[in-house]
Formats: sequence, structure tokens, C-alpha cells
Amino acid sequence: MSVYVDLVRNNLEYRRLWLARVISNFGDWFNLLASAALITSLTGAGVAVSYLFLARFLPVFVMSPFAGVLADRYERRLIMAATDVLRAVTVLCFLLIRTADQLWLLYFLTVVQFVLSSLYTPAHSALLPSIVAPRDLVTANALDSFTWSTMLALGSLFGGLAAAALGLAAAFVIDALTFLLSAWFVLRIGSVPSGADYVRRAGFFDFVDGLRYLRSRRFILVLSLVKAAGALVWGAINVLEIPLAEQVFPFRGSGSVTLGIIYAATGIGTGLGPLIARYFLGDGRQAALRAITVSFAVLTAGVLLLGTAPTLPWIVTATLMRSVGTGTLWVFSSTILQSTVENRYRGRVFAFEFAALTLLQSVSTMWAGVAVDRLQLAVQSVFVLTSVVSLAVTLAWLAFQLRVSRRPVPAV
Repeated sequence: MSVYVDLVRNNLEYRRLWLARVISNFGDWFNLLASAALITSLTGAGVAVSYLFLARFLPVFVMSPFAGVLADRYERRLIMAATDVLRAVTVLCFLLIRTADQLWLLYFLTVVQFVLSSLYTPAHSALLPSIVAPRDLVTANALDSFTWSTMLALGSLFGGLAAAALGLAAAFVIDALTFLLSAWFVLRIGSVPSGADYVRRAGFFDFVDGLRYLRSRRFILVLSLVKAAGALVWGAINVLEIPLAEQVFPFRGSGSVTLGIIYAATGIGTGLGPLIARYFLGDGRQAALRAITVSFAVLTAGVLLLGTAPTLPWIVTATLMRSVGTGTLWVFSSTILQSTVENRYRGRVFAFEFAALTLLQSVSTMWAGVAVDRLQLAVQSVFVLTSVVSLAVTLAWLAFQLRVSRRPVPAV
């Protein structure tokens, strides 16, 4: 654990970026729980919740080509700070939603919020390798994952308690304040090299140039699709966890408390997964590829257990398992990309990765809502079907990993 403490203590710029992430992530889970609770109270429909996740995912897919070009053209920390401030204003507008007739406004504001998020995320991913030494990239990504998962656990837990004790409005106000504080920390990061050392063309041609870069480097292309493959699984889980908590395993009659427990377990699992994988497998490129293989297998097993779990403790155990897989997959795929992709292409590669992730996550999300509401399938039956998809993804990645192991891995 000392290596993580040393990174935060000794690298001032990373410490500021990390603190911004801590604060912003904490507020994000207040927002998600409040939005889901608001929709459930107004409609109670699974498809309506699916629309919430689609409103969070699809803008990222649409905006990612532009986000990648911006992240490679302009100073990344300024992009991040500006989007934080604009998201704070957007989140405060959620306070205007009072009745079911205004549900469209919730979806619209969610779209605006995640259009802005689509600009933030590639800039953050591209900025990290510029302020962290290559030898510390696994450490930084593992710490980022642990931070995200810890804030998921704490944010969802306190978000559920705040929504119950203070009301939904308090959750939205807290989220807005966290965005503003995050922007303050980001602006304190010193100026670092951007990707703008290439000849600037029209924005569209910058985007096409990024696609050519990916097409000519198949190893990087496949790595940039790893999270998208995982999203085929966890997109459905995002939707299914809500009726699982509300209808199947409410804790003492409260689905919000169950959902908070599930999110807390998810946070613990995604945080511990990369730490465990790194301890047993190490930091090398081949070790990272093996970690991704293991993560897909663990994710599949966890989802299958979610579909067959008879009690809430089993649900929590299965959630821990599948989130260990998710967190490990996320950290090691990010680390390989950050250490391999040239700085001037980094923004566009991570934007492509994020676009592919959100597209497949949207497909999976919509399928889960339709399966429960339209096809009238039991929630846990849909989990079992999702585990079949996860198994297919695992086998496809295993085939790629075996192919890569037979020839040299591309150099950094």
C-alpha cells in the first residue's frame, strides 16, 4: 500500500488530479441514486430506468469523436475544469423536476450532463500519462480505480441515506458542489504537454487520422475495445440491479437500502480487484494481458451467480465477484493503452474507446429493460442470459490473448 501513498505524497500534480476525482466521483453517485429514485417514484417502470442509462451513455457515443479531437488540440486540464463548472449548473437544474410530466426534462438534463462528461473523460485519460512516470502508470490507474470504487461505496451509501433523510434535492445540490470543488483542484494542476504538436487540420480530418492510426495498429485497436466488450455485460447489470433491489431483495422493505448495499459491494470489489491482480501478476505487459483474461472469467462467474443467488448475502457475494472482474479489466486495459499510444493520438484513442464502450453499454442497457418489461422475463433469468454473453466475450478475448502470446507484443 505504501507505493500508492508515495505516489500521492510525492507527485503534486497527480495529487491534485486525484483529489478532483475523489470529490467528483463522490457526488456522481449521489446523482445516480437520486435520478433513479426520482424516476422510480414517478413511473416505477423498468424501461423508464433504461432510458435514464441511455441518456447517460448515448451522448458520450455521439460526442466522442469531437471530444477526442479537443483533447488532442487544447489544454486538457482547462477542458476538464470548464466541463466541471458547466456540469454543476446542469445538475442544479434537476431541482426543477417535480411531476411525471416533467420527466422529459430529467432525460434532457442528463443528456447535457453526459455530453459534458464525454469531453471530460478523454481529457482525463490523456492527461494522466503526462503527469505520471511510465513506471507508475499501473499504480496510478489502480489507485484511480480504487478511488472510483471507494467513492461508489461511500457515495452510494451516503447518497441513499441522504435521499431518505434529506430528500432528493439535497443529493442534487451536493453533486453540484462537488463539481465546483473538483474544478478548483483541476485548475491548480500545472501546465503539462498537450497533444497539439501535430499539424492541425479540420476537425473531421483529425478524427479520421485517429481512426487510421487505430486501423494500422491492431493490437491497440483490440485493446481499445476491451471495455466495450465488458460493457455488453455490465450495461445490463446497471439496469437489472434496480428491480433486483426494489422487487426481489428489498432490505426490510426498502429497495433504496438494498441498492446502496449492492453499490457499496461493487465499490469494494472494483477497488480490490486491481490490487489483488497486481499483487499476484505484477506490472508487466504480458501480466496485464493475463489479468484481463482472468477478469473476464471472474466477471462471467459473478454474473451467473447473480442469476442463481437465493438470498441477499449471496447477491452481495456475487456482486463482489463480478466487480472484481470489472475493476481489474478496466485498470489493466487502460494501463496498456496509456503506455502504448503516442501522446498526440491519446485523446482520440481514448475517445474512441469511450464511444465504443457507451454504444455497447447502451445496447445492453436497452436489452435489459425490454427483457424485463416487454418480454416479462424474471430479473434473475436475464442475469443468467447476460452470463452467456459474458462467456462468449471471455472466449473471444482468450483467443486473442493466445494469439498475442505467440508473437512479440508491440513495443511502447
